[in-house]
Amino acid sequence: MASTYTPLGIELQATGENAGTWGTKTNTNLQIIEQVAGGFTQQAVTDGADTTLSVSDGSTGATLSHRVIEFTGSLTSGRNVTIPLDVQNFYILKNATSGSQVVTFKYATGTGTSAAVPNGKTVIAYAKADDSTNPNITMQEFGGDVVDDTSPQLGGNLDTNNNNIVTTSNRDLMLYPNGTGAVEVGGNDNPGTLILNCENNSHGIRLISPAHSASQSYQLKFPTNNCTAGTFLKVDSITGSGTTAVGQLSFDSSPATTGKAIAMAIVFG
Repeated sequence: MASTYTPLGIELQATGENAGTWGTKTNTNLQIIEQVAGGFTQQAVTDGADTTLSVSDGSTGATLSHRVIEFTGSLTSGRNVTIPLDVQNFYILKNATSGSQVVTFKYATGTGTSAAVPNGKTVIAYAKADDSTNPNITMQEFGGDVVDDTSPQLGGNLDTNNNNIVTTSNRDLMLYPNGTGAVEVGGNDNPGTLILNCENNSHGIRLISPAHSASQSYQLKFPTNNCTAGTFLKVDSITGSGTTAVGQLSFDSSPATTGKAIAMAIVFG
């Protein structure tokens, strides 16, 4: 009776077979088991065709017989990487291709579920071989390194854990809301506060929102005229009214002309 092989290529030797080569074959089997347990390999994925991973019976090196597979290459569209229907294993997959395309890890045929690995992401994929014609692969995505993700998104609040967000090489920290979005400083137990520190970060000034009880939602727009010495900021014009008014600021050197200001000028004149 001849040897048989598992879906991952391990040789199952029959009784009395392989006299004189049993030790070599056993060592090869152990090497295959080792790469299945924790081996790393890279697999190039190319445009224009899917990539088929095949078993290599009785020999090492088959991509599908490695625990960690990193997909490489340059893509202009999403591609599939397929495995045989009888492969049952779990994989750590990383999409390291360029071009911001998804690599889908799936069985060669059938309508079972597959693992769509986003560009720059690392996932665990469970190849179940749970059906002879439509087996399923399920996926769990890792957080991954932000540097590997060209379009990272948060799934919850970001806790800086007493650390800072910093830049290097004198680069600016830039915040770019989309469309009509704004940069918002929230409040919690206190009104929203923007702190502007000194160069030693030992003290600073604060710009503080009015308290909740004031019910203010007005807007102040900075001047459109040039800043010159001896001027002050004043509300030049108002759009709307009340707590939601929009005030246009300007630089001015003229004294106030309201009745109250004239009265004060007379009193202190």
